[in-house]
Amino acid sequence: MSKESRKFHVPDALANLYDFANTLDLRHFTHHGVEHPQGDELKTPQDLASWMAARRLIRAGTKVTPAMFERALGLRTALREYLQHDPEGRHQRGVTRALNEAIAAFPLIAELDSAREVLLRPAREDALAGLSTLVAELYDGARNGSLDRLKMCAADECRRVFFDRSKPATRRWCMSSLCGNRIKTRAYRARQRAAQ
Repeated sequence: MSKESRKFHVPDALANLYDFANTLDLRHFTHHGVEHPQGDELKTPQDLASWMAARRLIRAGTKVTPAMFERALGLRTALREYLQHDPEGRHQRGVTRALNEAIAAFPLIAELDSAREVLLRPAREDALAGLSTLVAELYDGARNGSLDRLKMCAADECRRVFFDRSKPATRRWCMSSLCGNRIKTRAYRARQRAAQ
C-alpha cells in the first residue's frame, strides 16, 4: 500500500490495483497557476521491478525482461480502459474483452489452506508472479462488489483512478473540489454564453 492509497483510504484489498492503475499519470491541468506534470512511474523494466519490490510483489533484485515489461504495460492499459467505464457498463463484452486477454497472461491457482479457506495464488513462477496478485484483487473485488467503487475520474484532463467512498457510490470525479468544480464551472460558462 502506498502513501497515495492510504491518503485516499483505498481498502488494502484494492490498494495494489489502485496504485498500479495510477502509475500512469495523464493529468494535464493548471491548478493555482501551476501546471501538473504528466508522468509514468513505469518507464523501464527496472522501474517495474522496483515498483513491485516496494509492494512486496517481487523479491528485490529480481530481473524483469523487456517482454515481461510489455505484458505488464498491456495489463495496465487494459485495466485503465476497463475502469474508465461506469460500473453498469463494464460487463459489456467489448469492454471486458481486452481485460480478459490481458489477465490471461497472469493465471491463478486456487488452493485450500489449513483454515479451510480457498486462496488464489499465482500460477507463474517468474518475475511477473506478483502481478497475478493484482488479478486476484480484481477477482475478489468483482466478486464482493468493491471493484465497482474503483473508477476513473470523468474529467478529461485528469483520468486518475480513485476509490469512491461515497455512500451511494455515485461519484464521478476524483475530487469534487478540483475536477468536479472545473467541469461545473465550464458548463456554467457555456450556459451563460448560450443565453447571450
